Amino acid sequence: MQQSSREFDLLIYGATGYTGRLVAQEWMRAIAGTGLRWGLMGRDAGKLAAVRDALGAGADVPILVADSSDPASLERAAALTASVLTTVGPYQLYGEQLLAACVRSGTDYLDLSGEPAWMAQMIAKYEGDASKTGARILFSCGFDSIPFDAGVWFLQDQAIRAFGKPLQRVRGRVRTMRGSFSGGTQATLKHTQSASRSDGSVLADLRNPFCLTPGFVGPAQPDDRKPSFDQAVDSWVTPFVMAPINSRNVHRTNFLLGHPYGTDFAYDEMLMTGQGEKGQQLAERLASHPGLPGPERAPGEGPSDKELVEGFYDLLFVGTTVDGRELRASVRGDVDPGYASTARMIVQSALCLGMCRANGPRGGIWSPVAALGAGLIERLQSDAGMIFGMEGELDRDI
Repeated sequence: MQQSSREFDLLIYGATGYTGRLVAQEWMRAIAGTGLRWGLMGRDAGKLAAVRDALGAGADVPILVADSSDPASLERAAALTASVLTTVGPYQLYGEQLLAACVRSGTDYLDLSGEPAWMAQMIAKYEGDASKTGARILFSCGFDSIPFDAGVWFLQDQAIRAFGKPLQRVRGRVRTMRGSFSGGTQATLKHTQSASRSDGSVLADLRNPFCLTPGFVGPAQPDDRKPSFDQAVDSWVTPFVMAPINSRNVHRTNFLLGHPYGTDFAYDEMLMTGQGEKGQQLAERLASHPGLPGPERAPGEGPSDKELVEGFYDLLFVGTTVDGRELRASVRGDVDPGYASTARMIVQSALCLGMCRANGPRGGIWSPVAALGAGLIERLQSDAGMIFGMEGELDRDI
């Protein structure tokens, strides 16, 4: 990240929450010795000071009091900084005022939103203004949806190099994953479900794979709503709870980049459960109990330190061209996906975005992968414990 002409290079909003504390800790590690100017931002100065002290950040790290219920405080903070990183969700409840302040100030904004209906509303409302002020808005900078979106981008890039054409069909498969979900993520899911019952437009967006590609509707997408045996991966597969946001971001990246994957691109995302009767039984059991795995937690709570370091994930991407040629890639992470790895991903997104202020993406609302591409993947591999790689044969007919 390059130093800006503003007072701060980055403000972290929400550091008193579970995820926010992880992000602040990871930010400190990643920027050590760089001289970047940053601060903590939130509604309770005392709690922010306690977090700062617990992290060992030092009293010279400023604290700014600002809150979504006080738009003027957000306006003042946004005008002081080049970038704002926010972990305060659900974003459909607490996100718009900060986003609007950043748009008006020409300030970069990064979040962890996995809320496609809210994102669609924000794109419709603020895309034009962000392009005018130069604010670069990046949604979904964590496990939803960087590993999946970047995995597809990586595989498609390899296909174009190998075949001179993109893969028309890509399967995203969660091969293995160990991790749990915080109370904040659980609260977001519950609020989204409630909103979909009371607002037909929210439900329509949740059902529309192209809700984040305004003006473009692609082909019918594969059905990922029920268990099946997937011959391409020789395993039973079952619906994956994050597919409704990840698939939307994959299509948005394709849209923002001018459809390098093609306008006929199809993508689905499912969880692998294994072969045979056991695989089928597990797939059906998981499908009959949809939702987030793990214990019930209150907002602000999250996995233990032991759970964070023992977590991991392994994602498989299988793509085929229209003439039947196939490529496979994997994306792996070495810590808990939803929190430890997410903190690394959003920090690297902020650093990568800050490095290309002069010659990077223009103002507007972006997916991280569309905005940052290969540069982000390089950073994730060098400093976020992630591995992107090809597997299997280069060219295999199916």
